Amino acid sequence: MYWPILLLLPLTAMYLVRKKKTGRKEGAVNLIIAYLILICAGFLGLHRFYLKNFWGAVYLPLFLAIVVYLNPLTREVREVISNAKNQVSITKFELDFERKDLKEGKEKASPEKVEAAAQAVTAAEAGVVAAYESQAKWENYSSILASIIALMLLIDAFLLPGMVRRVAKKEADLPHQEEEITEKRAKGRGHPADEIETPVTRIIDRISGFSGEFVSYWSLIAVIVYYYEVVARYVFNSPTNWAHEGMFLMFGMQYLLSGALTLREDAHVRVDVLYLLLSDRAKAMTSLASSFFFFLFTGALFFTGIIFAMDSIAVWEVSFTEWAIHFWPVKLTIVLGALMLLMQGVALTIKDVLYLTGKGA
Repeated sequence: MYWPILLLLPLTAMYLVRKKKTGRKEGAVNLIIAYLILICAGFLGLHRFYLKNFWGAVYLPLFLAIVVYLNPLTREVREVISNAKNQVSITKFELDFERKDLKEGKEKASPEKVEAAAQAVTAAEAGVVAAYESQAKWENYSSILASIIALMLLIDAFLLPGMVRRVAKKEADLPHQEEEITEKRAKGRGHPADEIETPVTRIIDRISGFSGEFVSYWSLIAVIVYYYEVVARYVFNSPTNWAHEGMFLMFGMQYLLSGALTLREDAHVRVDVLYLLLSDRAKAMTSLASSFFFFLFTGALFFTGIIFAMDSIAVWEVSFTEWAIHFWPVKLTIVLGALMLLMQGVALTIKDVLYLTGKGA
């Protein structure tokens, strides 16, 4: 599911954003969002807080009782069970050892020692039984509280449409201030070459913009995955072995694929104390001269990335964890990211040349 989600979620988000910009305006509350919050964080009562209903606070003590009190006790009991089982193994080994010594007629052996070892085994087994009973008790308490939360969520799932309608009706009577959202590119390069466009630079700018917008939505995936990991680990005592690795790889790919947009918007970190003091023409000449080092670095990244990607594809490289996710798509993003950086660098160089030659005016 990892690769299809990385592809489909950003495309879906981009479609919904564009549809929202051209569609009808909605109120401050939305039924779909309310249900999404109920599914993802309803056990905290956040869906009711979203609808300005403070009865959501009823969920908090139940949830905290499970996470803060009962789950730590359950984890402690698991450790007790493990220690008790080890004690049973040790006492059984000692019992077998005493029986063997008695059978062989050794001097130190005696029926009393065998009996004591047998009693130790019985006591250890009783400890295991008691530990399991304790575990069942705390798990039953957790199950009862979780069932109460689940029942409340089920009831709220039926009540949610009516709650949304009531909140929307209240907000319809309030004065609203509409905000006009305009899209403007931040001009940070500091000289008129930014305004120059040709068919080639226009296409490259759009490709860079699309790639940057696409991978920006991966941050939403990170929020969802890490949220799932925290809940699975601390609520259900079932941590995953894929969440951290999946997000680690995703952020690496995001860093590479967003580089072209960052370059287009002049958002890369640089020391420009002297650059800001130059005239527009001197800025263009400086950018053009320093592009040699940019193309040197980016070209090395591109060709080295090809080597990494081909080697990875040749062996269908996977990670060393139990998840065994494929690495070769990650290596391919090195090539793709470097290629888009090169293209954007070419576009910026074209603009600088046109500005210096006076053909872009």
